[in-house]
Order: sequence, then C-alpha cells, then structure tokens
Amino acid sequence: MGLKEDSLRYHFEGRPGKTEVITTKPCRTAKELSLAYTPGVAAPVLEIAANPDNAYRYTNRGNLVAVITNGTAILGLGNRGALASKPVMEGKGVLFKRFADIDVFDIEIDTLDPDKIIEIVKLLEPGFGGVNLEDIKAPECFRIENELKKVCKIPVFHDDQHGTAIIAGAGLINAIKIIDKKLEDIRVVFSGSGAAGISCARFFTSLGVKKENLIMCDSRGVIYNGRKEGMNKQKQEFALDTSLRTLEEALKGADVFMGVSVKDLVTSDMLKSMNKDPVVFAMANPDPEITYELATATRKDVIMATGRSDYPNQINNVLGFPFIFRGALDVRAQQITEGMKIAASHSLAELAKQPVPEEVKRAYEGMDFSFGRNYIVPKPFDPRVIEWEASAVAKAACDEGIALKPVEDWNAYRLDLKKRMKKYWK
Repeated sequence: MGLKEDSLRYHFEGRPGKTEVITTKPCRTAKELSLAYTPGVAAPVLEIAANPDNAYRYTNRGNLVAVITNGTAILGLGNRGALASKPVMEGKGVLFKRFADIDVFDIEIDTLDPDKIIEIVKLLEPGFGGVNLEDIKAPECFRIENELKKVCKIPVFHDDQHGTAIIAGAGLINAIKIIDKKLEDIRVVFSGSGAAGISCARFFTSLGVKKENLIMCDSRGVIYNGRKEGMNKQKQEFALDTSLRTLEEALKGADVFMGVSVKDLVTSDMLKSMNKDPVVFAMANPDPEITYELATATRKDVIMATGRSDYPNQINNVLGFPFIFRGALDVRAQQITEGMKIAASHSLAELAKQPVPEEVKRAYEGMDFSFGRNYIVPKPFDPRVIEWEASAVAKAACDEGIALKPVEDWNAYRLDLKKRMKKYWK
C-alpha cells in the first residue's frame, strides 16, 4: 500500500482526525457536576474577574496554544484554503502534545484579509497561553505576526518563519565548527525569499553571519539593489550592490547554500563551484534542491542537510516549536524574543555534541550518532531535547525580564520537565 493510501487510512480509521478533547477532572457524580459547571463554576469565574492572573490557576490557559492558519501556504501544497489545512493543524497539535505535553486548539480562519486575521486572533487571546501561526503566505505573514506581537500579551510565533530558522541555525553553528570556519567570515547564498527564506536570513545574521556576505535569490535570480521585478519590502532588506544575477553565479566560491525553494535547482557543477567543505541545506520538501545522493557523490567534503527523515541531518521544525512554547509557557513569557530563539538554537547545537543514549539509537533502528558531518542537530525522538531547549528558552526569557513567573531552581525545573514527559517515552 502506498503513502497516500496509508495516510488516508491513518486519518480515517477509528475516530476521524488526529486529536480529541479530554477532561482533566472527574465528572461522575452530581457533586462533581455541580463543581465542574453550575453552580460551582461561579467561584473561579469571580476569582478571575477579580484578578485575571487567576485564569492560569483555575483554567487550562497556561498550557493551551492556538494553532491558527488561513491555509494559504500549506507546506508543499500552496494555497488550498482554510478547511483543507485542518489536517496539518491537527498534526501540529499531535506534535505539541507528544513532544511537549502542550494542549492545542486548531483554528482555521476562512479569509485572505490580514486585518481580519489580526482582529480575530486578538479577540481570541483571553483563551490561550500562546499563538502558533502556521501556513500563512508571505508577505502577509510578516505583517500579521508583527502586528499581533504588538497588541497581544502572550507569545505569538509564526513557525514557518522561525522554526526552520532556529533548527537550521543550530545546524549552521555546528557545521561551521566542524569545518573550522567562522560565522563572520562565511558567504551564504539563499534560494527562496518567502517566509522561511527571509526569516532564516535574518536569523543567520543574528547568529553572526555578516549581512554583506549573504546573497538572496528568488525565482528571478539574485536580489540586487535597483531590481524592479518581484520585489517587496522584505526582499529589499537583503538587496546587495552586486553584478551577480543568477544562482549559478552566486554559488561560485560560496561557503553555504540555504535552499527553501524548489527541487533540483542546484546542479553538480554548481556544487563543485562552491568553496572547500561546502555546507548545503537543501530544504525543499519533499524533494530537495539537490539530492543527497548527487551532493555526496559530487563532493566528498560536503556537509548535507535536508528536511527529510530518511537522510542524515534532518532540519525539522518539530525540534523547535514544541519546546520553545514549553519554555515560554512555563515562565509565562509575554513574547518569544530573538534572544529566546538564539538560546534555542545554541541549546540544540550543544546537545548534538553530547553522547547519544541507547534508547535514542533504538528509535532510529540502531543508527550510530556521533557529532560530525552526518550529525549536526539532535533527533526529534531524543527525550533530552525538552530539558535542554525548553530550559534554555525559559532562562533567556527570565534573563530578559519578560517572564511573569520566573524559575527559581533550574535543576528542579529540568527534573520536572523530565518527569512530565516520562509517560511519552515509555
């Protein structure tokens, strides 16, 4: 049976879909019913009305994230509409719960109007501890996130932008260390200038890559100062004074290729033209800009990463958003800052250097993981990720003074994370 048939059966058999709502308190007797609803429920209502912070004490708000989309940029499928995006949003809910024990309501908004999305999400804020924006096309996604961050007092995070950037950033940190280069010295070429491409470029500069050493390309070629076709504010941010016009020209002598575009864009000759020890992040899904087989056959010194799980160095957003929100929710951070994202990246980079436990190897059928060219980021099924990343994010929030519930004992917090997730790793 093929992937399509397997997937449809997976989603249909039993109860349709992938998520459900379950209760956390018993409701088996008349007394329990009176506590769960009327008249007993009036007590927490009045407590919250008197002090809004009590919502975190008496409701699930502190562990509830809204996953919100309008379905205009579904991974690999484009604009399929709000309703068709629901399986993806349910999938995000599965990952939030499985990897970080966070509850999710998926909310599909049937509009192309960014102002309406901003208004709706702002109005929904009281019910949630955080907002994960998903599969909203560029450039609207930039404005929607920026405006919501201004008006909301809870974390708002567009995963298509920042998720890829954070995981790729961790991989970049380690890849550059392995080949004994420095971030401030490398030349990076991007293919793809949508939400992921722009955000990765911004994040790489936050990590230390010099903006003048970063060349951005789109379907029309190099983005340069003076270009008129296909430009917007975000692309103009990375426009350079350069005579280079094509991706092929840009890759000559480059140290890093970051692809978030389309399959088979990079040829063997283009890879050969790159600098010694080229780092290639070919992230187009499901088929990368250059295949793993072709890249490794062309250059024995290449460090290759893709978005796929069947090759080494998978750059997967699941290594990011569940743990970032876990840390942010636990300290009641009012936003997810650049510092928190950088902390997440560095925590993943450091974890990849640690010996990998046997149970992780078993989850990946005995594959040998040791820090090096074929292992630059941890695997999602490594139970240590939540301890390292969530605590790093939480600490960054505390250090920046945006945590309303700062952690007092970090060792105890890490232990609590481990205990909380134990049931998922049995």
